[in-house]
Amino acid sequence: MNQAPVRIGRGRTPRAVAAAALVLLAIGASPALAAAGAPADVAWWVWPLALFVVCFLLGIVAVPAGVGGGVLFVPIVSGFFPFHLDFVRGAGLLVALASALAAGPNLLRGGLADLRLALPLALLASASSIVGAMIGLALPAPVVQVALGATILAIVALMAIAKKSELPDVAAPDRWSAALAIHGVFHDAASGRDVRWQVHRTPTGLVLFTGIGVLAGMFGLGAGWANVPVLNLVMGAPLKVSAGTSSFILSLVDSAAAWVYLNKGAVLAVVAVPSVIGMMLGARIGARLLTVMKASVVRKLVLALLLFSGARALLKGLGIWN
Repeated sequence: MNQAPVRIGRGRTPRAVAAAALVLLAIGASPALAAAGAPADVAWWVWPLALFVVCFLLGIVAVPAGVGGGVLFVPIVSGFFPFHLDFVRGAGLLVALASALAAGPNLLRGGLADLRLALPLALLASASSIVGAMIGLALPAPVVQVALGATILAIVALMAIAKKSELPDVAAPDRWSAALAIHGVFHDAASGRDVRWQVHRTPTGLVLFTGIGVLAGMFGLGAGWANVPVLNLVMGAPLKVSAGTSSFILSLVDSAAAWVYLNKGAVLAVVAVPSVIGMMLGARIGARLLTVMKASVVRKLVLALLLFSGARALLKGLGIWN
């Protein structure tokens, strides 16, 4: 049955659009939640509402802590919600993708995301993320759960010991970065001056981003936690350029992996929609709080959340804590 496309124009307010979305969710919520593995004796609206609240809170802490929403979403939701891991990973990719797409245009206009730096890395990471997604969907859920828990605990260790350099000293570009013309200038608003930058160790960065793509696709994680250290500490890009380019790379890598989950039917609107909306609204508040909150305090909170949820995922996969 062919349906006319719905046009959202000036006559449709955001409230009307949100109401229409809720109606569509209500129509297909019960069978969808049953397919996702949610208990049948709980009212259908409880789980989407709980997802919205949790993701709203995660969005608030994710921005000041400097991490993507996906790396918090997947271990927490898979550990404490009764959804099958495949549906959680599919929604996690969309959560990370939505955040990256929202930030991308402003980062490009401000010169904090560089296309020449992003595209070679995103090309390999996108291809490997498809492979990672196929591997993740082929493996038994307990195996993926154990691997997810181990990966999250490794992320906690990496975030705890990782150092950052505002303006790394790159004496000379390597052959690859020179051939690809990976260099640029960005305006640092804090110091009021233009900063020229270039990168080195490009082959090492390409190899590392290939591995990052596999992890992103397999576990449905936004990989900003890994992108920024590789761009900044390994390749020598300035910290602000690394963060901006990382967000742009995420928009390409996560969209590639998300298609695999969509094709396999592992993306449910009743799980993904409240998660994405909650995360985006929370991120808006988190961006405002970034100016008044100490990032170090929020970062410690995020590390504690990841440590707890990573241990929970690991023990759940091993059958110790179900």
